[in-house]
Amino acid sequence: MMAVRIDEELKEHMRRHPHVNWSEIVREAIEKKVRELEMKEAAKAMDELADKTSGAWSGVEEIRKWRDRPVEHG
Repeated sequence: MMAVRIDEELKEHMRRHPHVNWSEIVREAIEKKVRELEMKEAAKAMDELADKTSGAWSGVEEIRKWRDRPVEHG
């Protein structure tokens, strides 16, 4: 569980809209931010891997190589 402090002015504005599920709004905002941070971390990791290969390796080329290779039966 988590507690969030809200100043009185904002609380008053929120009280004018009792039909809104404010807990859900906060939960969705936190989930969105977490996804954003995780995507940034993943992009950074991909960039670091790309830097290590110095452009010598291409994921696209590797996929094409495996996709286009002859299939061996037997």
